[in-house]
Amino acid sequence: MGQPNADFELSVPNLEAWSPSNPKLYDLEIQLLRKGKVIDQAKSYFAMRKISMEKDEKGIQRMLLNNKFTFQYGPLDQGWWPDGLHTAPTDEALKFDVIKTKEMGFNMIRKHIKVEPARWYRYCDSIGMLVWQDMPSGDLGGNHWDMQPGKISGGNRDKARSQESEGYYRKEWKTIMDVLHNYPSIVIWVPFNEAWGQFKTKEITEWTMANDPSRLVNSASGGNFMETGHILDIHNYPDAAMPDPKIFGANQVLALGEFGGLGLPIDGHSWQQKDNWGYQSFKNKTELLERYKQLIRDLTRLIPMGLSAAVYTQTTDVEVETNGLMTYDRKVVKMPEAELNTAHQALYQPPTK
Repeated sequence: MGQPNADFELSVPNLEAWSPSNPKLYDLEIQLLRKGKVIDQAKSYFAMRKISMEKDEKGIQRMLLNNKFTFQYGPLDQGWWPDGLHTAPTDEALKFDVIKTKEMGFNMIRKHIKVEPARWYRYCDSIGMLVWQDMPSGDLGGNHWDMQPGKISGGNRDKARSQESEGYYRKEWKTIMDVLHNYPSIVIWVPFNEAWGQFKTKEITEWTMANDPSRLVNSASGGNFMETGHILDIHNYPDAAMPDPKIFGANQVLALGEFGGLGLPIDGHSWQQKDNWGYQSFKNKTELLERYKQLIRDLTRLIPMGLSAAVYTQTTDVEVETNGLMTYDRKVVKMPEAELNTAHQALYQPPTK
């Protein structure tokens, strides 16, 4: 029992922490009483989970879920559809991508340069998928993209945006964080990607961290890199790679924010028949699967060195990009879900010393 406009505490006996392997949600019903009579009520849910960082025995920052190291691995998910672009055709279709990602053995999704309807995050909560949420990019151009951490750029890495442009960014990013705040699946905020519209990086990153101290902030996925935020996230195609832990591991979690991008166009399921592309293209599913398994073996060797997360490009084909795990129409899964799931289990084992 609580009073209007006042905080109150709930007791949760035998607490179960939320995780991809145990997506425990607690149902919540709130009633407004007047003289003992219910005059309004609302139903919702909540979960208990913690995302944090801490140095391991080698002095390298690790990303922890519920105080335990959990390697986070998932696809870059742009959420595009051939018949609706950013709009899924049905609610079942919206849920389908999350279910397939889970069946393939991923435990995370990077929602790339898009915000989904509330139902998508609800499905991630209930199915058990960690989410990295990007800020959609805008106001591109006018600054240099330096994708190598530690490299001194000859160009301007922070864009000079107009007062109006900055204002819209701050308003929209604050709104995204506030609206999505209560979804436990979201563990990482990503303000910038590959220097697209990147400005006042340190200020924006620290503002994001202050706005939501319950999550980690990946300030600049793929660069431009500056000494701010919780995560240092490089992009490297197609092979698995990581920042040098001896140089960067003491202060930031090390992540591979994009890699892979292995391409396979499928006849009858491509947006266009010619001029499709992947970062490395293949002629058949067998060749694709063998190359993908090699990427996973290479990735596995990086985890004991200090890598905490990786993002494979990508969930589905998107127009001319044929580097999806599924075709654009979701009719063909290019590699068997069971084989992917089996291969991915090696990523979640405790890192060997």
